[in-house]
Amino acid sequence: VREQTLRLTSFLSLFSLQCDEYGQGILSGDLCEDLCILHRVVYKRCLYYENGKKVIEADWQGRPIVLKSKLENFSAYETFGLLEYQDMHEISPMDIVFYAAMEIKNSLGLELKNTTVPRLWTTELQERTVPYTRAELASMWALMQQEEYTFFRILQDLSTHVVKVLGSCGHFYAVEYLIAGHMWHQNLFPLEGLIGPSTAIHSSRALREAIHKIALSFLDMVRHFEDDFSYRLHLCDIKPENFAVRNDLTVVAIDVDMAFFEPKMQDILEQNCTHDEDCNFFDCVSKCDLKKNKCGSKRVNSNLQVICDKIFRHWFSPTLIGARASLPLQVQLQRAVQKCAEPSLEELEKRSAQQEQLLSQLYQLLQDSKRQLNE
Repeated sequence: VREQTLRLTSFLSLFSLQCDEYGQGILSGDLCEDLCILHRVVYKRCLYYENGKKVIEADWQGRPIVLKSKLENFSAYETFGLLEYQDMHEISPMDIVFYAAMEIKNSLGLELKNTTVPRLWTTELQERTVPYTRAELASMWALMQQEEYTFFRILQDLSTHVVKVLGSCGHFYAVEYLIAGHMWHQNLFPLEGLIGPSTAIHSSRALREAIHKIALSFLDMVRHFEDDFSYRLHLCDIKPENFAVRNDLTVVAIDVDMAFFEPKMQDILEQNCTHDEDCNFFDCVSKCDLKKNKCGSKRVNSNLQVICDKIFRHWFSPTLIGARASLPLQVQLQRAVQKCAEPSLEELEKRSAQQEQLLSQLYQLLQDSKRQLNE
């Protein structure tokens, strides 16, 4: 209780400063009026509070949200360079587009040229007809220095598998509140609230059916991140805590601090090494070239392999499947998950084809298994 009281006091102090700066015209955002003037944003609890990073659960007009910022204070972020030596009327939309593109490149490793993802966001900036205020530019710049915000923002209209940004005030941004998974949870995700009340028999069947639907959504996400952007998107910290499930059983990435598009992934992996273990960057793995003492720039495992290992293997183990585990279709599914979870021994060029084959096989087996549950 004492710790929560201290955190509430810290929250009130933090947002008192935030609202003072809003009142002074230092920062702005579409959430500021509700936070500072109308008091429609109500603190619920602190989810994370360490090294300056703040993650806070709150209520916004009756809707649960999560407020996030990488650094505690607005003044901790670098100022927008053009504001230092140019008058506001001299800053054109193209200046803002250029700086936004440079920040996207720095944070996500994406070039503006020939890249669909950032172009959608910068087009929105470019097409704005009303001039930006100093507070708007300063707030935009503070937000863009947060890789996770940039990631969520540019994928906002392109993916159902990332959490939605709902608004911002200064350096804080609000995303939809979704309950994260946990390794200690029997089903990894709190599914009981998603399937509704039912009898014990129906509840068991409904849970298994929900797990199948969520597994299929994971496969959709894998294919989406693999094929639908200009560059492949790598997830280097795959665990239930970094995902959530919407009411329609869609899997959503809610923590992407360790998600990287291909260009940045290659930069991260290409390090000095003396053995293969030096080339492991969390869940993203490369191989050591002992002749050059350099890690390869290409990842040798995949999002699919890690999801099979850390999530599917738990769901489709005989223990969790229960009495149906010995049915031929369930045995096939268990074997496919096991094969998928094991690191591939194929050459790099053949791995892509092997993954596509495994993905299709798993998709079909899960569909068949889901139908079998209802027979």
